[in-house]
Amino acid sequence: MAEEKLVRIAHISDLHCGSRYHIPSLAARVIDELNDIEPDIIVVTGDLTDMGFRQEFNQAHRLLSRLECPDRLVLLGNHDARNVGDEHFAELFGARSSELLHGEVRILGIDSSEPDLDSGRVGRERYRWIEERFSEPDEFKIVAMHHHLVPVPGTGRERNIVYDAGDMLRVLASCGTDLVLCGHKHVPNVWRLEDMLIVNAGTACSHRLRGKVRPCYNIIEIHDGNRVRVLLKEPYVDAEIVADFTGIHKRTCSWRAAEDGATRYEDEIGV
Repeated sequence: MAEEKLVRIAHISDLHCGSRYHIPSLAARVIDELNDIEPDIIVVTGDLTDMGFRQEFNQAHRLLSRLECPDRLVLLGNHDARNVGDEHFAELFGARSSELLHGEVRILGIDSSEPDLDSGRVGRERYRWIEERFSEPDEFKIVAMHHHLVPVPGTGRERNIVYDAGDMLRVLASCGTDLVLCGHKHVPNVWRLEDMLIVNAGTACSHRLRGKVRPCYNIIEIHDGNRVRVLLKEPYVDAEIVADFTGIHKRTCSWRAAEDGATRYEDEIGV
């Protein structure tokens, strides 16, 4: 019997270094936990800083430099794009859009930020790049971006979903994208759309929280390329499975919100 192929991805977001809401001790705890977990890949979906200032980027860089995982993909968020912060990002973290290949898992990191705006866009000029990079049918395909592609429950009025979300979703679906990782709203969530999982991360280490949500991040396990488990991890608390997506054609999805006493949703469609 062949040994199972497991790829573990840590997905953190919205650190907000420099903000009065940022909690340095909690940030250090998250880094220590990630080093203990030893994920294969770490994805940071933006808002490393609060105002895009150089000293905030330096703080974020010192923090993320403590990560022992070599395969890291770090993205720009709308807060990072303030005050021409993209120049500091490029100097400390590299290209605003990037690509990471780990075995048969390919991740495209896309900069969805706009200078000094909270809203975001991908832009049709990037659609062809996505299609070209996702041309290999046997790879597990992931797109990471800061802004959310679909509305997130429990976040109030929808104001800044990416402007071209409809066209972007069509491109991702046509390319056979398996997983989309987003941040921005500070509320963890999982949607299934077409054959994709769209996973939002909460804020990992700040008090910029909505409702009863607490600081958290995601651990995503890809089993043999055809089963995806999403675990919600709060610092100092054991991880909890919140979604289990199984099947070569992704026919089964079970989702449970992380809050105690939350309703359960299970959707089973026929083979």
